[in-house]
Amino acid sequence: MDKLVYNSGMPEGEFGFQHIAVAPHPEISVAVEETEHIVSFLRDQGLRVTSGLLYDENFHHRINRGEFDLLIALGGDGTMLRAGHLCGPHGVPILGINMGRFGFLMEIQQDGWREAFQRLLQGDFWFEKRMMLIAEQVRGDRILGEWDVVNEAVVSRGGIVRPVQMEVNVDGRFLATYVADGMIAATPTGSTAYALAAGGPILPPELRTILLVPIAPHLSIDRGIVLAEGSSVAIKVHTTHQAVLSVDGQPPIELVDGDYVNVHASSHTLQFIRFQDPGYFYRNLTPHMNQNPSIGITR
Repeated sequence: MDKLVYNSGMPEGEFGFQHIAVAPHPEISVAVEETEHIVSFLRDQGLRVTSGLLYDENFHHRINRGEFDLLIALGGDGTMLRAGHLCGPHGVPILGINMGRFGFLMEIQQDGWREAFQRLLQGDFWFEKRMMLIAEQVRGDRILGEWDVVNEAVVSRGGIVRPVQMEVNVDGRFLATYVADGMIAATPTGSTAYALAAGGPILPPELRTILLVPIAPHLSIDRGIVLAEGSSVAIKVHTTHQAVLSVDGQPPIELVDGDYVNVHASSHTLQFIRFQDPGYFYRNLTPHMNQNPSIGITR
């Protein structure tokens, strides 16, 4: 599929948003303060705007009811993940303003939002569509939980420092048995997160694939595997000690011996508002990867 067609969105010159939500990370004071300026600016343009917190239950319900057709998120990449969980299932696009340290997913820097909003009002933007996954915890014939995934679902050891044995099946067929600290099932978005730290490849964000990356495997396949969008992955846990499932860094869910974690493509698509051309991902990759805080420190 042609990337420019796949990533196309609202026609140029058409704004179309009726009710905008602005949501800062509650623990980043500058984000909370900047939200007031943004709300005032947008209201001065005659727009209907509401501010709220991504961790507020009432705000969640309003998103679920379809009250908003654009969310402006202020924070870091964690804020974008949270926004993705809330907005992805309801088709609400997200515009990210970086108030954190890394901000790889964010589109605008803190001092650039006024210029960016002028472009937004003129319709000078495009939608970047990103794949999401569904992760399920299955015990016997019961589904104990289901989660939307923006970055990755991770099956890993718990508090005891001992590897977990995992049987991995793809499309109902045996792939391999891993003895490892864990297994990552990631989206292309997640390929630049935990999966990258575990030695996985970097995937372009417009791809619709599932990336499997083992964490510290012992005498097992130690390479990442890229699967087609239509694939389904079943990770069966064999363990006598604690194992957990964590989705996008959220609090872990305990797994027991014999549990399955099933992962497959979601019918939902995450939409980010972009002003940069589609080549931004490669242009920004190296500068962002060089943000390790230890770089440049003299010992």
